[in-house]
Parts: sequence; C-alpha cells; structure tokens
Amino acid sequence: MSGILYLVATPIGNLGDLSPRALATLEAADFIAAEDTRVSVKLLNHFGVKKPLVSYHQHNQNTAGPAILARLLAGESCALVTDAGTPAISDPGESLVRLCGESGVTVQAIPGCCALVSALAVSGLPTGRFVFEGFLSTNKKDRRERLQALAGEERTMVFYEAPHKLCGTLEDLYGAFGDRALALCRELTKLHEETRRTTLARAATYYRENPPKGEFVLVVAGAEPVEAAAVTLEEGVALVLERRAAGERMKDAVRQVAQDTGLNRNDLYNAALKAAR
Repeated sequence: MSGILYLVATPIGNLGDLSPRALATLEAADFIAAEDTRVSVKLLNHFGVKKPLVSYHQHNQNTAGPAILARLLAGESCALVTDAGTPAISDPGESLVRLCGESGVTVQAIPGCCALVSALAVSGLPTGRFVFEGFLSTNKKDRRERLQALAGEERTMVFYEAPHKLCGTLEDLYGAFGDRALALCRELTKLHEETRRTTLARAATYYRENPPKGEFVLVVAGAEPVEAAAVTLEEGVALVLERRAAGERMKDAVRQVAQDTGLNRNDLYNAALKAAR
C-alpha cells in the first residue's frame, strides 16, 4: 500500500502561525521534502522536529519528483513544505501532486498560511471573485502581453512581486490598466508588516522616491463591467479595419475594439479576418 503525500502549509513570517495539525504531520511523516532545506531546517529546529530532509525545488523537480514518488509507492509518507506558505501554490509542488495523482498516491492538504489569501482579506477590495496571477514573467514583452490580456478582467487580481522589480511592475500595470485601486501588502505577518491602500499611479510615484523593501503581494481592482455592446459586429469589424488601415496589427486592433465595445474578441477577430480577405 502506498504512502501519503501531505502538503503542509508553513508560516509566511510569524512562527506562531504553524498549526498544531501541521506540526503533528511533520512529526509523523517518514521524511520531509523541502524547497530549501536550509530554510526548512530552521523551522524544524525551532519546533524540535527531527526528520530526514530531501530537496525538492524548481531546478531539480524532474529528478527529485520521481525519487519521492518511488518512496511513496513503497509505503513511506512525505510532508512537502515550501519556504513559506502553502505548497503547490505558485510553487513546483504542483508537479509532484500531479505525479502522485497519476500514480494513485493519496495527497492530503494540511491547510494554513497562504500569502495571497491573507493579502486579499486585508486589501479592502472585492473578495467574492478573484484571479491569482502569481509572479509575472521576467520577459518584458511577455509580461506586457499578459497584462494587456488582463485589461478587461473584472475580478480582483492578485500578483506576487519582489522588491527589486516592484517599480517596473507598477509602471507596467498602470500602462495596461490605467489608474486602478490597489492594495500593496508588504512583509505579511512579519515585524514590519504593512498594507498600503492606494492607486497604481500613486504607488508608482511613491516607490520611485522610496525604494521598496520586503516581499510584496499586489491586490489590484478589476475592470469596471463593460456595458452591452452599443455597436453591431459589422460595425465593430469596420472599426477594426479602420485601425488596420492606420497601421495597427490585427491582434492589437481587435483587442482595443473589443475592449471599447464589449464585443466578443474571438467573434470580432474571425469576422475581421474574413472581411480583410
């Protein structure tokens, strides 16, 4: 009989947030798979947990994953931990969970801290519907294309960002979304925890003058709902063709017209292609 993979959420700053169930699971597991064993051993030492540690992270998951799976299939139990927060959320643990699922190994979540949920809760922005984007691409072109694709997203959006990239990300967010309400949550649960409720424009100005420190979660207001299309598909196609005649790429013209009119982007793109032939 195979063992169980436990996804154990660990503190994102305050060690008091480790739950009794999480601690009991760490103590009971045959071994612990950690994103960075140097980080995790400090947590384990604090609570007096002595268990074998193996490394499992983004750069070794293709070899470490099958090795962990083999031990699980042999009947051992494993507690998977990330440096902070919930494993498999913006984390390579998702690949190990997939491997286990494909092999019939039971996976159980031991819930606890998650930075995105904590930030969303304190943001003051709508929480009923939201979308988590994690870290944006470091490639400037890919990042801006992704943000343009999200420009019409009506749900609250949550992003992670490192301090050295925050200013550039704020400028890109403002360029794609315009000035939106924003909550910047810094160093959640740590000594210098701060939530700054502001707008994208004001935040970009503030952090140009005040170098950011610490890890950030950005909670950004969604787009205002688009009213029902005031133009027909044929009229939308005509607007696209006008933009094409002015030198815009078809993709860019369709995206902007769809955003302006509320027309379905795919329907508009297909109709514009047909009309352009």
